[in-house]
Amino acid sequence: MQVQLVVYKNKNEIHFEVDALIEIFLPATQIAFTDSIESFNELIMCGVSGVYLNTDETSVEMRLYIDKVLEERTLFVRSETDRHSIKRHLYHMLEKQYKPTSEWGILVGIRPVKIVHELLDQAYDEQQIKEILSEEYLVQPNKINLMIEVAKRERPHLYPNRKESVSLYICIPFCPTRCVYCSFPSNDMKVKGKLLPRYLELLLEEVSYAIAQVELANKEIDCIYIGGGTPTSLDASQLETLLQMIQSRLDLNRVKEYTVEAGRPDTITIEKLEIMKRYGVDRICINPQSFNNETLIQIGRKHDDQMIIEAFKAAREIGFRSINMDLIMGLPGETVDDARLTISKVIGFRPENVTIHTLAVKKASRLIESLEAYELAHDQTVSEMLAISDQELRTVGLTPYYMYRQKKMIGHLENVGYALDGFESLYNMRIMEEKHTIVACGAGAVSKICFPDENRFERVANFKGLEDYLDRFDEILLKKEAIINHK
Repeated sequence: MQVQLVVYKNKNEIHFEVDALIEIFLPATQIAFTDSIESFNELIMCGVSGVYLNTDETSVEMRLYIDKVLEERTLFVRSETDRHSIKRHLYHMLEKQYKPTSEWGILVGIRPVKIVHELLDQAYDEQQIKEILSEEYLVQPNKINLMIEVAKRERPHLYPNRKESVSLYICIPFCPTRCVYCSFPSNDMKVKGKLLPRYLELLLEEVSYAIAQVELANKEIDCIYIGGGTPTSLDASQLETLLQMIQSRLDLNRVKEYTVEAGRPDTITIEKLEIMKRYGVDRICINPQSFNNETLIQIGRKHDDQMIIEAFKAAREIGFRSINMDLIMGLPGETVDDARLTISKVIGFRPENVTIHTLAVKKASRLIESLEAYELAHDQTVSEMLAISDQELRTVGLTPYYMYRQKKMIGHLENVGYALDGFESLYNMRIMEEKHTIVACGAGAVSKICFPDENRFERVANFKGLEDYLDRFDEILLKKEAIINHK
């Protein structure tokens, strides 16, 4: 696709924010970014529109070129808050020429609700927060209402922050196959399955070591989440080995929530569900993504709608306290009617949680590699899908309790978790709002150490690659000791 806009930046301090903001107005394929003023001027001379950002220690000079200089502004930069001013001025310049495709204003980050929490912490009232989000961040009213609704739902679970407790995340980075939209570092069992026994052996050692370090620091684990990948890629014996070790090391009566992301229905068996229940798991995720069998084939899933029904029925009969179901809106070839059918079927199961995702077209996915082969829904269509989902879920008492955004989402929309009252996922709220320490184990896992008195946190990542995790495992243990003791 031909370049419609060239963007010059002499510095990259606000690289992500500026790039993501400009992509609200034009598709990334129509934008060229450069730090060469010669290349910029050459494209401008050829009739390409341009955004010029020249930054020094105290100011940012902005220009918008459409045949000629339409507008020029100079902003003086004094503090972090001025970054918002830069984005706001850039937004106003661009909207005179292009139509924004996002209702989130200048917000381009993953966790917009954190802003509401910060304002509430500073004793702003709801009306003041609405005004700030509208006037300073240019967020539209419907998204402002969502942010405030989620923040109010989360706060009783996040405050007061119990410094003596931590959450434990365990990653099983294996999947039976790789879905076309997936960009996570998961490993296809057909290719990497032979490494699973050794991985599980080391993972057990890491989890055991992490628990020991938590105990030495006089803290306790009150929330467990086993994710991936697809944790039920483990066979029944392997799953039991993992859960048995956790049970032997922790007093599960003190654990408020224990989740296994069972995930794909084709990997879920009655035996595995019974093992989970036996070892204290009280929340599981069964993730259909869609009830359209043609869609499931196209995206690389190995289950059909009947497997979803059977897996959910078995889980309900075994008696888990809470069941979540994940759906994705905007999957290739799907229409509003497909989304409406999927939502109606999910509601029929009466799950305690439903998470509505918007399709994100990520660089590391197979989807982006052959995009022309897939028919993707338009932004407005996916927005309608989300609106229908929200309306229908609310009618049965499922209301938003956490939300987040991702890069490259269709329509620059959002992912929203819905829950019945009293069934909010503690782990999901903690991981999104970053108000609680999470000790993470396994390949690709990222620990987050929270310092609530300083309103900050530190990320410490394990090696992403499976081979690196296996070959450099001693380094993993050294990191665990350091992060848990805040060294």
